[in-house]
Amino acid sequence: MGRTGTERFIGLEWLRFLLAVYVIVFHTFHAYPEEQRPFWLTELTGVGFFATSSFFVLSGFLLAHVYSQDGRLREPAPRFWAKRFANLYPLHLFSLALTAVVLWIIATAGIPPDDTNASIRFVIYDTNEDLGDASRESLHHFMSDGELLFNLGLQLLLLQAWNPYYLTFNPPLWSISTLFFFYLTFPLLAPRLMRAQHKPWWLLVTLAIYLIPPLWIIINQEYGIPHTGILHRMPLVRLPEFVAGILLYGWFREHRLKGWQPRLPGMLGLAALIVGSVIAAIWLLKGERFWYFLLHTGLLLPAQLALLYLCALAPHPRSERTTRWAQRLASASLPLFVLHVPIFILFSRSEKFLGAASADCLADWSSCALQAGDQPLSLWFYPLYLLLTIMVCVWTQEHAVKPARNWMLRRMGVR
Repeated sequence: MGRTGTERFIGLEWLRFLLAVYVIVFHTFHAYPEEQRPFWLTELTGVGFFATSSFFVLSGFLLAHVYSQDGRLREPAPRFWAKRFANLYPLHLFSLALTAVVLWIIATAGIPPDDTNASIRFVIYDTNEDLGDASRESLHHFMSDGELLFNLGLQLLLLQAWNPYYLTFNPPLWSISTLFFFYLTFPLLAPRLMRAQHKPWWLLVTLAIYLIPPLWIIINQEYGIPHTGILHRMPLVRLPEFVAGILLYGWFREHRLKGWQPRLPGMLGLAALIVGSVIAAIWLLKGERFWYFLLHTGLLLPAQLALLYLCALAPHPRSERTTRWAQRLASASLPLFVLHVPIFILFSRSEKFLGAASADCLADWSSCALQAGDQPLSLWFYPLYLLLTIMVCVWTQEHAVKPARNWMLRRMGVR
């Protein structure tokens, strides 16, 4: 029970993978015709921010487990930063390059109506305010040359999450930027948090701090630009999730060292908290606008902590194959987070084109593109998309990201 230094939490490995899959479904499922989507699945996949926040909490938990020992770091901070940077940056650059290629392909193909705005310049202002009589198209924007260069610089410096106005290029890449900020703070925060006494009370303090930004927004009725973006992805605002993960691991470790774990009624209570919170979130999101801000930033944190705690208690499987696949899929979770959008764009446009393809396409592509634009996506092919995305991301992690990471570490003199 007390083996905490090198233990692999297989339950958390599966959780990392499943959270990534949930985010994929959250971002892509709505692209299918409403009449094809089961109502219950549409409702269940409508709280994608729960998965992203859980992933940030999980990052704090796992980093504390791997790099913290007796209230201090296992290795110097520069070495830690080098490893974390090398783990993120190759994937980040690969995603940017893939997105640029995909946008060029679909802009050239010109399948309407979705691809009429296909450009690296195209963005949508991030707001949750009532637009009144205005359409969502009023939020569409094409970046000027100056804006394009500025935001490209933010991307290359991993600072894109600090732009609260709109998401650029490949929207999920903001999570890479936020994670990197968390990694920068880890050597400063983790030793102090792991040494802290009364960790449950510090978790409550963290939750209270986390709720301050959404409460300020609600009190001042600032539901528009840039406040929505600040709450959505600003690293400082999201930092309490990472801090909570570190504190949760410290509390969990104290329990393990004492040989204590919750009994069945306690675990059922945690499970009820998780299920009840998700159901309540689905229902509340249909109500007043302020519920989105509270649920997105703060109110669901207890359920996310409970989810991690339960998954950390999962027993190690006897099958080595199951263990190996859990680790491979978990390692692919970050590629799944940031590559699924360009993969979906390619997959969905290919499906539309194949549905309208004929010999006449070679002679009159514009007519063929119009026919392809009229083709609805079929939900029957959605499992194929998920399977292909998982396969591509596992391959990318193992044959592109990992070798690039090892090359970078060798160049930096880190082993």
